[in-house]
Amino acid sequence: MDMDDGYSRSDPRGGRADALLGTIASLSSELLADVLAGAPVGMGLLDAELRWIYANSAFLETTGLESARLLSRPVAATPFAADLPTISRVLADADAREANSGTATGWHVRYRRLEADGQVVGVVAAVTPSPTGHQRELDQARRRLALQAAAAERIGTTLDVDITCIELAELTVPAMADLTIVEVMPHDFVDRGQSGQGAPPETPRMRRAALACTPELRRRLGPLALPGASIRPGADSAVARSLAEGRPVVGNLLSDDELADWAESRETLAAYKLADIDSVLTVPLSARGRLVGVMTLARSRGTSKGFTDDDAVLVQDLADRAAVSVENARQYADSQSVTLELQRALLVEPGRPHSNLEVAARYRPSGNRALVGGDWYEIVRLPFGRTLLVMGDVMGHGVEAAVDMSIYRSAIRDAGGMDLPPHGILRHLDTLIARDESARPATCLLGVADPNRGRWTFASAGHLPPALFVADRPTELVTVPTGPPLGTGLGGYEQVIVDLREDQVLLIYTDGLVERRGEDIDVSLARLASLPLPAGGGLEDLLDDALRLVAPAAIEDDIAILAARATPRS
Repeated sequence: MDMDDGYSRSDPRGGRADALLGTIASLSSELLADVLAGAPVGMGLLDAELRWIYANSAFLETTGLESARLLSRPVAATPFAADLPTISRVLADADAREANSGTATGWHVRYRRLEADGQVVGVVAAVTPSPTGHQRELDQARRRLALQAAAAERIGTTLDVDITCIELAELTVPAMADLTIVEVMPHDFVDRGQSGQGAPPETPRMRRAALACTPELRRRLGPLALPGASIRPGADSAVARSLAEGRPVVGNLLSDDELADWAESRETLAAYKLADIDSVLTVPLSARGRLVGVMTLARSRGTSKGFTDDDAVLVQDLADRAAVSVENARQYADSQSVTLELQRALLVEPGRPHSNLEVAARYRPSGNRALVGGDWYEIVRLPFGRTLLVMGDVMGHGVEAAVDMSIYRSAIRDAGGMDLPPHGILRHLDTLIARDESARPATCLLGVADPNRGRWTFASAGHLPPALFVADRPTELVTVPTGPPLGTGLGGYEQVIVDLREDQVLLIYTDGLVERRGEDIDVSLARLASLPLPAGGGLEDLLDDALRLVAPAAIEDDIAILAARATPRS
């Protein structure tokens, strides 16, 4: 039979008492007296009428009572009178309980009913001494250090707001709560509080970022909103009060009416009732003067005596530590968003090809939370029905790489107006970029499509080779003489000319499409060449297949990819 444990899981006293209660409840009457007499824990017995009928020496020594003051007396006439409601609940539902009243006199009591042939015949009580004040301080210090160590190891492992909140919630369940909810503030509210404009007249809508609960509670939560939901806390709720006052708010052994005021919403109240929640602790998440969210811990009726002052201090300390990680993740997400939007803006509206060439292109940022890179592509119309296709990769990541990428694109467009051959364009760019000491080098592949003359002309500055796909034929990786990356000032670029066919598709790309960590690049390119991509279908479908079949499952680098095909002559 499972038993609730009101002690800390690390407290050996509660574990011994709980185990002994379970053992005694299963013994036959013949063995019971011998077991109780030699038990190292104080053990006492109540009959079905709740009179003390037995107490071993450890029981009397722990409580300081004499047999004459205890035996044959009803509970109500002994120092255990305040435990009557607890004992009554034990008789009703067979759950082990910890009584609170003994703490003031120096002991803790746990009760469990005794049964024989399916009938309740009494109650067994296990008594353990309360720790001294010094012992309590040591226990609290050890508990705090253990939780802080766990928090340092488990919270903030990624720069992701939701993952950080999930790590925080899961750390507290079941160690400190049966249910934990973490909610974060909207960005405009956080920024307004930092700028000194003050909080709005009412609590803003919160986004539920994480929810953790014990397995026993999960099936009883009913309508409780799940992560991702938007919640506006009631004005009198514990969440609203904690946010407004900037401190922990504790409610223990709440009545139904009190719970209605403390719950964040009607749905939350309904879930609390279904889960038999009666104690709530809510703490704000604040970092560097910014109020970033709130965390609510809840306990079910009967699992404990509620949250103590030490619980509040410990949870607030935990919340403060986690809030820094949440704020770091939020600021990183903002920076990442700005960088990504800048890069996307710079990639918007590349030039359009001549009508004799069909083109499709994609850009995919990395999926591992690294800063976005400088991958880019461009399309430039040249005279006489020719189209210049460009694929480049600026070295490095972040806003600086995105800005340098825009410089390369502008230079490419200018060079296109000079009507230089591809290797001449690369020489011009290399000389131009090398003059700017702050500019980052970049790899670059140029391809000039000339459908009227049926030829491709390629030149490369340290870039991967283009691929030509034809239905029912092996894929060709074009061998292009590879010069140094742009910006080195070394020059030395050459070009190569290959046939252009109307049933042929050109694919140019950045290294994020094919490269794998720890894999030789020749192996990566061979994998691309071995894939039967649909050269006869739509170019958008071909790009979908290339990203699905060639790109790694976890994209570790940005990907730019472009496909081109000559349009049939009418």
